[in-house]
Amino acid sequence: MFGYVTPCRMELKVKDFEKFKAYYCGLCHTIKKDYGNIPRMTLNYDMTFLAILLDSLNDKKLESKRFTCALHPFQKKIHIINNESLKYAARCNIVLTYYKLIDNINDDNALKSKIASVMLKRYINDGKLSDLINNSLNNLYIMEKEAYKYSIDEISHGFADLTGSIIAGYIEEETDYKEQLYWLGYNLGKWIYIIDAWDDLEKDMKGNKFNLISKLYNTDNRSCTELKNLVEDRIDFILTSCGAACLETLACLPLKKNKELLINILELGLMEKMDTVFKRSELVNGESI
Repeated sequence: MFGYVTPCRMELKVKDFEKFKAYYCGLCHTIKKDYGNIPRMTLNYDMTFLAILLDSLNDKKLESKRFTCALHPFQKKIHIINNESLKYAARCNIVLTYYKLIDNINDDNALKSKIASVMLKRYINDGKLSDLINNSLNNLYIMEKEAYKYSIDEISHGFADLTGSIIAGYIEEETDYKEQLYWLGYNLGKWIYIIDAWDDLEKDMKGNKFNLISKLYNTDNRSCTELKNLVEDRIDFILTSCGAACLETLACLPLKKNKELLINILELGLMEKMDTVFKRSELVNGESI
């Protein structure tokens, strides 16, 4: 359910793309420093966006360091260091991934998920963040089992509320913009949850696995192609509305830095990802250059 929130690289300034990569590499190194090498497998773009967004609310200058990446040994890279937003994102990254693996096990008893969850369990504690994520995903899992009782908005509310709470939860004190952070996260979480269901629709139908869209709308046992033709406009409208709400809420936040990068992600990156998932990109294989 992760990795959908990325910048639109073709419309991004070089300096902003380099900054995004520096945050991404910074998240990877922060996970390594705070938790070890194994949890680095949980690294994803969505948590990079989380770190960039939260770090944009302060005017502290970025600290960076050059390093040689094992995956790219012939090119020096830059990663951001000593950053509280990256530390928070690293913790969220691991906890969210762990409980998503548990959800996978509940769904289909997947062996890979079992092995990965065992490897990550030692890094999970009973703190406030873990309890929030565990309880929210458990409630979502229960609703999914009885999806016929609910609408797509009611079911997606669980993950949307969790995402909003995670983003707003970084700010401990009460501020004028904490509510705006929650609503940006809420709409982004709803977007992630629904686009993930659409992206996995064909695979889930072939494997006879739970899929939100199939469960709610495939009441007449249609083929995947028939179902997509039936509901594509509805899903597209929901996703576009969520993206627009994210961008509108971003404008209400007192951003101190990274503004152009964040606008690119929410205004263009989300739409580019939709074009890829809906298979309507003009590029070969729907991939960005």
